[in-house]
Amino acid sequence: MQVSVIRHTKVNLPSSVCYGQTDVDLAGSFEDEVKIIQDKIDDNFDAVFSSPLNRCLQLAQTFSTEILIDERLKEFNFGDWEMQNWIDINPEEINPWYNDFVNTKTPNGESMNEMFFRLNSFMNDLRQQDFENILIVTHGGIIRLIWCYLLQIPLKNTFKIPVDYHEVLKFNLGKTENEDFILQKK
Repeated sequence: MQVSVIRHTKVNLPSSVCYGQTDVDLAGSFEDEVKIIQDKIDDNFDAVFSSPLNRCLQLAQTFSTEILIDERLKEFNFGDWEMQNWIDINPEEINPWYNDFVNTKTPNGESMNEMFFRLNSFMNDLRQQDFENILIVTHGGIIRLIWCYLLQIPLKNTFKIPVDYHEVLKFNLGKTENEDFILQKK
């Protein structure tokens, strides 16, 4: 099946704020960004999947009225750090996570391994579906993990993968890993 994945549009927060799974408002540029996205993709989808967070749902609803909401598509759970400025997070808490975010959980949040487990479960379930062309609207963290999933990149390299707002990734998802391939990144 052909899969198009879109990162939500810009949010109405400074980049210095850790917001993860918090529902935050979209920036005022939403309508303009939707037009940019619509120019990048074909909108003839068998199904549209979305994270349950509003910043993804609002975008997904511009492509379909029937959205398949999946909790596994949520952004990283930063737990107690949600809505804090990154520089204000206690170094004694954040440094162990910086040193090993793959295995270290954020306080009352999750580790990258746990997030990847969610994504892996979603992708493996998706392989079993008979759709021909689908859209997934999700977050930068999940998209980075999709790259890791498809290319078998070690999770420790996750943050080296650039993913911009309203970026589109297209790939073919086969019934097995041997049938997967990247079509394009826009």
